[in-house]
Amino acid sequence: MVIHKPIDLTRSKLLFNRARRLIPGGVNSPVRAFKAVGGVPPFIKRAKGSKLYDIDGNEYIDYVLSWGPMILGHAHPKVVSVLKKAVENGTSYGAPTPSEVELASMILKAYPSMDMVRMVNSGTEAAMSAIRAARGFTRRDKVVKFEGCYHGHADGLLVKAGSGALTFGIPDSSGVPKDYARNTITIPFNDIGILKKTIEKEYKNIACIIVEPVVGNIGCVLPRRGFLEGLRNLTNKYDIILIFDEVLTGFRVAYGGAQKAFGIVPDMTCLGKVIGGGLPVGAYGGRKEIMAMVAPEGPVYQAGTLSGNPLAMAAGIETLKILSKKDTYKILDDKAEALENGLRDASARADVNVRFYRAGTMFCTYFTDDDVFDYATAKRSDTKKFARFFHGMLRRGINLAPSQFEAGFISLAHTQSDIKATVKAAYEAFKEL
Repeated sequence: MVIHKPIDLTRSKLLFNRARRLIPGGVNSPVRAFKAVGGVPPFIKRAKGSKLYDIDGNEYIDYVLSWGPMILGHAHPKVVSVLKKAVENGTSYGAPTPSEVELASMILKAYPSMDMVRMVNSGTEAAMSAIRAARGFTRRDKVVKFEGCYHGHADGLLVKAGSGALTFGIPDSSGVPKDYARNTITIPFNDIGILKKTIEKEYKNIACIIVEPVVGNIGCVLPRRGFLEGLRNLTNKYDIILIFDEVLTGFRVAYGGAQKAFGIVPDMTCLGKVIGGGLPVGAYGGRKEIMAMVAPEGPVYQAGTLSGNPLAMAAGIETLKILSKKDTYKILDDKAEALENGLRDASARADVNVRFYRAGTMFCTYFTDDDVFDYATAKRSDTKKFARFFHGMLRRGINLAPSQFEAGFISLAHTQSDIKATVKAAYEAFKEL
């Protein structure tokens, strides 16, 4: 077995050292710093199709895809074309535009559970705003979330579970006041029993339950059969707003998201990533009577200077037009299935025990002997083994998320040759373990 030598990252290393003097950790989002896997992150110069190219001249087949948005691949020619036209007309107006109405219409058509939608600038903003609207509508304060589900970095959502299953949360980040955390209840994902006990005890105080229907921030954790249905039944019974955070799963699991794939109708939905075609964007929407609470129509305030930005709207519209074409998701699913089968086979041939999970075009390979169905089981994964695998893949030109607990993604731009090269690299990297 030939062990590939480390790739040359001389220029990236120099730039990373400079960045650390200017930016906390040298990065503008923590996982990019490679702390979970060690080493120096490649600094990317450009991207095209399924490939990334760094400043040191290295080429990578990319399965991060800007953490999900690039479902068409990088720099898709039609998206680039509409962006060029849009930027010539100006980059921001601070006023209503036809494009935001068009994109809103496309989103509502894809998500029948939403009667109205409001554009924002990020997934964090979408989740924060949806919860505020739910609180305003119900006139209750408490929020239920699930361990391992990430809904952005708003204070009330950076909360971990307390000492017992039914205890209120404690801050999961320095700088978050305890008074914020006391209104958040955190319980295990996929545990309908604890969920039921929690709701029965606290339903008079619970405004909403927010959930990633497929948990993409501890890898790719699928809901057990009956969990989402039970969640919907309980929230209906106790008049609690059910919010699906589909920032990751939106247009990734299906055209219409996880709620279409699993046949669940939430009261509110959060979106981001794909709906901006790679530009900063977020959105939240839901039933008309809830969204009517949002200013200027109602008393729940939320605003944003760049919300509905014309460049993001143009990229989003073009992306959804392409995704809505016949057979697009059949093509995507075939590619994802081929990658899944190839990686399963590679690990088996290399005699390395892993657990592979996939939801549409999202996937994760866990280095564990156990099934992964919640935060606790995900955390049993061998992160050191993953780090070695990650660098083995990077040396072979395959860019994976630099953490065991992040999802991977595939795009329309990935070819059969890309998948074959990835599987070959995976087998060799597995053998090195």
